[in-house]
Amino acid sequence: MITMVKFMEKIFRKRVKRFQELLKANNIDGAVIRTLSTYIYFTGVKWLRPALLIPAEGEPTVIVAKGERELFMKKSWIKNVEEFQKTEDLMASVTMWIRRNGYNTIGMEYSIERDAYILFLEIFKRLNPGVEVVDIRPLSMQLRMIKDEWELDNIRKAGKIAIRGMEVAIENIKPGKSELEIAAEVYRELMLNGSEEPKVYVSATPRAHAEPFKDVKVEKGKFVTVVIGADHNYYYANLTRSFFIGKPNKRAKDAIEAMEEAYQTVLEKTLPGVIFAQVEREIAKIYNGKNLQEYYITGYAHGVGLLIEEDPITTIVVPHRAMKIQEGMALAMVHAPLMIPEGAVKKEDTFIVGKKLENVTPFDSSAFL
Repeated sequence: MITMVKFMEKIFRKRVKRFQELLKANNIDGAVIRTLSTYIYFTGVKWLRPALLIPAEGEPTVIVAKGERELFMKKSWIKNVEEFQKTEDLMASVTMWIRRNGYNTIGMEYSIERDAYILFLEIFKRLNPGVEVVDIRPLSMQLRMIKDEWELDNIRKAGKIAIRGMEVAIENIKPGKSELEIAAEVYRELMLNGSEEPKVYVSATPRAHAEPFKDVKVEKGKFVTVVIGADHNYYYANLTRSFFIGKPNKRAKDAIEAMEEAYQTVLEKTLPGVIFAQVEREIAKIYNGKNLQEYYITGYAHGVGLLIEEDPITTIVVPHRAMKIQEGMALAMVHAPLMIPEGAVKKEDTFIVGKKLENVTPFDSSAFL
């Protein structure tokens, strides 16, 4: 049986080749990939405790636990697969790979992502005192920021799953229901539709990103904000909506109107070649004009792909606001919440940047429930 990954081998090989060119251009002998999303980007496989070795020249090598080799090789295109039995064997294999090839400079991704432990880095440095370690996250993200058509197709399919999740969220948002109860129903729907690792945040209080609480319940006169990250073949789409329960006061109405105006402005201004900060300033003008600036959390866009939030991350990484928007980016916008006392107000869709924006999570609904 030919798996999807085997069929897509040319795409993955092309990614590795481009990455190797970046390694050579930066005088890096090889890279040790332990962050899960980048591991998936190059191997096509989601794997616990990933270890991928990519030389600046030659074939990559994957190291898996004993007994996992056969299944991994069925799922991935990579032929060089080694096994380890004890954790120390894994580290020894990495060290031997470096010494056998005479490498002096090794790249690792400095990240807080799963399995990218600081502990691993510290052990590595003790075992390889003469090896220089450099952060290659900017190199991997340089590739990952611009999606190929296969990636974009997966994001489009993820968007359809996210929409189904939001439909279920609306069905379950009722006074007295807890954030956790609502999230549970959305998770169920997303998984039944093929999302393997969905993210669902529900907030019935003013929280920008909210792990749902079992003891926080929906109330009349408040907003409920639902953030959905649905994945398809490991690629995410992000969809967010805020709903006011009952009759809104003036501040709630103003916030909804300001958010809608900001949303429309973003659609007009987010174009290839434009700097993110330019659009950010336009949003600030809107909020200032409605005396809502004190409630605004800065940052209006972030990348979406193998992570629900990846480069460019203007919402967290300030220097990214100076970056130019490029064709092929997949961006979640408008990530610019208003945190008013009545709750978080946010409207966010996932867009593919081309000659014009393509919304992969189109979802029309009233802001009032």
